[in-house]
Amino acid sequence: MPMLTVQKIARLTGHNASVFALAGDANAQHFLSAAGDGWVVRWDLQQPEIGKVLAKVDTQIFSLLNLPDLNKLVIGNMNGGLHWLDLNNSDLNKNIAHHQRGVFDILHMGESVFTLGGEGRITRWSAAEGRSLESLHLTNQSLRTADYDKTCDEIAVGTSDNSIYILDVNVLEIKKNIQNAHNNSVFTTKYSPDGHYLLSGGRDAHLKIWDAANDFKLLSSQPAHWFTINDIAFSTDGQYFATASRDKTIKIWDAHTFQLLKVIDTIRHGGHLNSVNCLLWLDDYLISGSDDRSIMVWLIS
Repeated sequence: MPMLTVQKIARLTGHNASVFALAGDANAQHFLSAAGDGWVVRWDLQQPEIGKVLAKVDTQIFSLLNLPDLNKLVIGNMNGGLHWLDLNNSDLNKNIAHHQRGVFDILHMGESVFTLGGEGRITRWSAAEGRSLESLHLTNQSLRTADYDKTCDEIAVGTSDNSIYILDVNVLEIKKNIQNAHNNSVFTTKYSPDGHYLLSGGRDAHLKIWDAANDFKLLSSQPAHWFTINDIAFSTDGQYFATASRDKTIKIWDAHTFQLLKVIDTIRHGGHLNSVNCLLWLDDYLISGSDDRSIMVWLIS
């Protein structure tokens, strides 16, 4: 495989607190960020130094979902509240105190939105109406992360009880519980684009590869970082994936062999000064958000 090169294109410093969430937009050149300052900002990769504030809420934002087809944002805050913002008509905005102890992740599938709360409950909502439809209580600890696999119509939920719960999307029932998946909280789960593998990372700093087609048999476990793995993102073409960690680094891996290819750090690349919390991969650009209040745009070639 040819050598990967990493070039820092931009460092965006519009936020006044830790950046916790990134999301794509209808325009492939745009992306959104959300942070502990309560701001949601839209950025343009062609003019990355200029950000536009789309929304402002009164508390820390932990999670963000952009619904460009509906021109809506769904924002999860640190207190378990959900903000449904209509970008066309602010009179339609809703603030709903639904979860407790934080909304840590938000997913979109078809006509449904799923939110994950600190009280251990996952809720399905109508995307169009912003109305809760059903909930499932998985555990008494926080639900930290979720990812959707369209090949099996299932969600993999990572939790602070060290487990990964595989849920049937259609009936919102548990298909499998991978107990003690990690030695501590599971902070990120990501299916490979072909649905063959489930990747997970957590507070134990281990990267684990599960065989999704073979009852989630553990294929690989390695100490991938020094501290917590906060996020995993696959490249658009599915050839690579990146991991983000509290150890301030981003690592890029071969998605077929799971071998480490590149480390993006402070000394060699001018990387982040604090924990890297979130990742977004848009074509050749890898975008990262951090506790250092900055967002960095990396050209991966």
